[in-house]
Amino acid sequence: MEVIILGSGTSQGVPMIACACAVCSSTDPRNHRTRASIHVVMDGLHVQVDAAPEFRLQCRRERIEQLDLFILTHGHADHIAGMDDLRRFCDLLGGNALTVYTTAEGRGRVNAMFPYAMGEKPAARGYAAFKLADMLPSLELPQGTIQSTLLPHGGISTLGLVFTERSSGKKFAYYTDCKRVTPEAIALARGADAVVLDGLRPLPHPSHLSIDEAIAVAKEIGAPQTWLTHLTHLTDHDVLTTSLPSGLAPAYDGLRFKL
Repeated sequence: MEVIILGSGTSQGVPMIACACAVCSSTDPRNHRTRASIHVVMDGLHVQVDAAPEFRLQCRRERIEQLDLFILTHGHADHIAGMDDLRRFCDLLGGNALTVYTTAEGRGRVNAMFPYAMGEKPAARGYAAFKLADMLPSLELPQGTIQSTLLPHGGISTLGLVFTERSSGKKFAYYTDCKRVTPEAIALARGADAVVLDGLRPLPHPSHLSIDEAIAVAKEIGAPQTWLTHLTHLTDHDVLTTSLPSGLAPAYDGLRFKL
């Protein structure tokens, strides 16, 4: 299994508009954070999770050239706004709709934002087409299993995802955009070889885990390696790296790891 962090930043991105702080002015590319999303390759199956406003640029940068299914964790703008650029992958699927797995809230948002893309096939070559499907608690595929769990995120719930590759048995958990990780989600992620976890900022936040809260969740899960994502301009990559316990590190755009 290979995991590619396409974006590791918050809804405002880093550098932020009209900000000259040390992180936004940094020349360290790991401090330049596009909005959060990942790409997972599981026994040759390419799964995209969320489409940030920078999705097209992320795909070009990381040379993402295949996409078999798409999972939308929730319908907030920083996770859904790039979905129109999925149109290219509909072309590469032979002019067929791309299956989009999400929640009821996510379906409503996709329908509202992309009414022209609802259908089995694109209206014309080069257009997007989405076939909406409920994300099941366990999606069984020839390449492995994708399990889901609901995570509280302000007034909505977001999808937490656990990937298990069939050939290797490797397990990876992706829990972004959450204020709390439920006992059920902790149990589901236990045994994971790696975790990418929401860790917004040092200060508390009403709908995201703070860094201290994320550290506590990581300890409960007990994975050998956890990366924090959805980071703001309040954290410099190097400074945060040195402050975290062993086995935790900040994610960054372009991070790739194989399990």
